[in-house]
Amino acid sequence: MAKEIGLFEAMYTQRALRYIKPDPIPDELVRKVLDAGIRAPNGGNTQRWSFLVIKDPETKKWIAERYAMTPVPEHPPAVDRRMARTMARNDAAALHLSQHLHEVPVLILACVQHDGSPGDISRGASIYPAVQNMLLAARGLGLASVLTTRPRRGFEKEIKELLGIPDNVDTAALLPLGYPAEGVQYGPTRRRPVEEVTYGEKWGQAWAPTDTDS
Repeated sequence: MAKEIGLFEAMYTQRALRYIKPDPIPDELVRKVLDAGIRAPNGGNTQRWSFLVIKDPETKKWIAERYAMTPVPEHPPAVDRRMARTMARNDAAALHLSQHLHEVPVLILACVQHDGSPGDISRGASIYPAVQNMLLAARGLGLASVLTTRPRRGFEKEIKELLGIPDNVDTAALLPLGYPAEGVQYGPTRRRPVEEVTYGEKWGQAWAPTDTDS
């Protein structure tokens, strides 16, 4: 069990870890990750989420084969060498995961129920907070994970048929879960600063925070 860390340390260091050991992990830890997920806010507290825990080798192999065949979206052009290096590292990590997904001890498929109406961005508001809670829980427990939507983009119909998922349920994310590979560790993360992504009052107008402390 990893040492307990604070909320902000978890948020500031949690990032995608795609190099994962094949070693099994205790169901107790899997349950802690799932339990963190169901604590998340969701629309009307209707709790329309469902989670499939997948450990069967044949099922994982089936998913991995189709995962590897699903094209990844093209990157925007790199603006500098650092971004180019970051993209190259991410591409290498994504390729590694696609080649070794069947070896990951646990796959969690996060799903969300709906009423059959056309989906829009608001539907994700009732599942992706749960997914983020699960990623933070994995960070706190010293487990590796990453949010990937490749099954949804590439073979959602097939995976729903394989796993018996009803028509009124969408797959939202696949979370590989296991111990980080040797030499792989969390954070700190690199992000654009708040000042570059925040506007005040109107789009394009710089946000100028004021100190309210007396």
